[in-house]
Amino acid sequence: MRRIRIGIDTGGTFTDVVAFDESTGRVTTTKTPSTPSDPAEGFLAGVDKVLGLLAPARSDAVVGGADVAAVSHGTTVATNALLEDDIERMGLITTTGYRFVLEIARQSVPDGYGNSYFWVKPDRIVPVDRVQEVGGRLDVRGDEVRPFDEDRAVAVARWFRDQGIDTIGVCLLHAYANDEHERAMLAVLEQEHPSATVSLSSEVLREYREYERTVTTLVDASVKPRVGRYIRNIAERLQAYVAPGDDPPAAVGTVPAKAGGTTDGAIDIPFYIMKSNGGVISAAEVVHQPISTVLSGPAAGALGAALVAGEAGYDQILTLDGGGTSTDVSVVLGGDPTLTTEGSIGRFPSKIPMIDVVTVGAGGGSIAWISPEGNLKVGPRSAGADPGPLCYAQGGTEPTVTDAHVYLGRIPGHLLGGEIPLDLPAAQHGIELLAGDLGLEPADAARGILEVSAWNQANAIRQITVKRGLDVRDFAMAAFGGSGPLLICRLIDVLGLDAVVVPRDPGNLSAFGLLTVDVKNDYVQTHVVRHDLLDRDEVSAIYRGLEERAAQALVREGFDPDVHRFVRTADLRYDGQAFEVRVPAPDGPVDTAFAGTVLDAFHDEHEQLYGYCYRDRADRHPVEWVNLRVTGVGAITRPDLARLPAGDGDLADAVTARRPVAFDGDYLDTPVYDRASLGAGDVVVGPAIVEEYGATVPVHPGFTAHVDELANLVVTRDAQGA
Repeated sequence: MRRIRIGIDTGGTFTDVVAFDESTGRVTTTKTPSTPSDPAEGFLAGVDKVLGLLAPARSDAVVGGADVAAVSHGTTVATNALLEDDIERMGLITTTGYRFVLEIARQSVPDGYGNSYFWVKPDRIVPVDRVQEVGGRLDVRGDEVRPFDEDRAVAVARWFRDQGIDTIGVCLLHAYANDEHERAMLAVLEQEHPSATVSLSSEVLREYREYERTVTTLVDASVKPRVGRYIRNIAERLQAYVAPGDDPPAAVGTVPAKAGGTTDGAIDIPFYIMKSNGGVISAAEVVHQPISTVLSGPAAGALGAALVAGEAGYDQILTLDGGGTSTDVSVVLGGDPTLTTEGSIGRFPSKIPMIDVVTVGAGGGSIAWISPEGNLKVGPRSAGADPGPLCYAQGGTEPTVTDAHVYLGRIPGHLLGGEIPLDLPAAQHGIELLAGDLGLEPADAARGILEVSAWNQANAIRQITVKRGLDVRDFAMAAFGGSGPLLICRLIDVLGLDAVVVPRDPGNLSAFGLLTVDVKNDYVQTHVVRHDLLDRDEVSAIYRGLEERAAQALVREGFDPDVHRFVRTADLRYDGQAFEVRVPAPDGPVDTAFAGTVLDAFHDEHEQLYGYCYRDRADRHPVEWVNLRVTGVGAITRPDLARLPAGDGDLADAVTARRPVAFDGDYLDTPVYDRASLGAGDVVVGPAIVEEYGATVPVHPGFTAHVDELANLVVTRDAQGA
């Protein structure tokens, strides 16, 4: 029996699939159209397709579910629900006196206080008429001030039951320090309202700040039913690939038309979901903490890019993941994507650890339109997968970024190696109509669409660099996703980049990243204390407790204790500041050296972020410890990156066609190269087009693309052009 691990990333337009055969080391990639009405259909079609590609040539051989060792999945179910405000009807239970916590919120106003005359506060995630209070009180250290009011709790549970509110968030004051009252409330709900889906703040976010903790808990509760249904549906259908008992494995092409359950004797396929923090979690666990999946797909792409670029010698890179609907950008420092706990999804703050990703509506399906002032705009509206760009001929009515590329000849007349033919006349007609409204030549209008899209991407990159104290010119960039490599030459000029790395199979890098991800679980405990008053024994006890919780989760995930790894971090700030800086904390005993190392790291990071620190002025600006964090890690076996044989420098055999392509001016007769035919050391000189199954790389005049031993294309501007 073979051992095949599959990574599947569901995007807005395509579902990307990568399979790793552990017995042979072979990596196989493919794509299939996404199915927005039922994402599970596209998911299972991808599994079916990649298993078919892995089947041996012998006619009597089959590859089926019994050969699948694990499936890892990046999903946007939770993200899309929050972005579209399509959330469950919910209730909130809080401590007496805190009914208006969501109404009061924070004093911040978008775009500054000058906007306070015009800004209208958006609807709360739970209106005040669905907020109920329960008596009982804990202090900041978790000590009980007033006992939990069980009679009131019973009345509240019955009220929600009678109102038909089945999704409830529980956020009681100071539950981060002691979860006893929230556990008591949960027990009452299980007794009085057993059909309710409940999220406890002490399970979702064991961290202070009542408003953020409340909203994060409610976000978790709001997506829990939908994520649970989605994961259960896919998990059940995955098991249908596995033959029960001693029967032969199910052949490719036998995916059931509707969900089914496992049968007695079936072999369970381990099913993992990508988390926002750069780890994966089993399907059985994720239904208890669905908020951890909100940046599932972009996180996988950042990790895959970090691995590939690191192997190529770049440990400090920007990642640009261009899809059909949006582009996600992030920063990799020292080989690891940067993390944040100050993120948000749509209008909802979310303080869970997540890879620091900025998303902009600048994908291949982004729609070009004219503002009331007569200006050309691109995005954030997208044609997505259905109906898609005009060239998809599926009912789209507005020109998109993809249509502009088609008009200029930068992408071929088909996608996925010919599997999806494109309607070139439809794209041309749409661009010509838009150009007429703008008073431009059609080619200039198409270039204008791409120029606006490139600047949208560049501005997103500046948000994660310049606004975080980083100089974008110090970085190379890894571009991937189906549309990610299309504008890289323009981005090199706009941002002043030295190089852009385009990995092998860039359209599938996020799915590949899913095969490189360890199991990770995050735990946090608020512990506010000044550094000069730090009780190291108390800190040690907190870290020990967090590590015990992480170890229990890893055991449930199937990892033996001797392979567990724990990563410590801490959030610190200067006394009087409102926000913290997260820094690494070393392993070993919590002694004077430990505290000093963390303190030095805080000063260094604060200076990097804000341009100053108070390292030598502790008397006037003391440091506070705020949160202690532990990440439990269960390592997996990663696929080795294949090395590419050296080329002979003769690219004639790699040229598959020539076609007119417009770059910065007139159409040029441009060679088209098959990327699979290029060897290590080969150099493609622009103007040129490099094509492969899932992506296209336009190499503009004045640029070159070098092929390295990992089959990456490293695109740079020529010395003469620079």
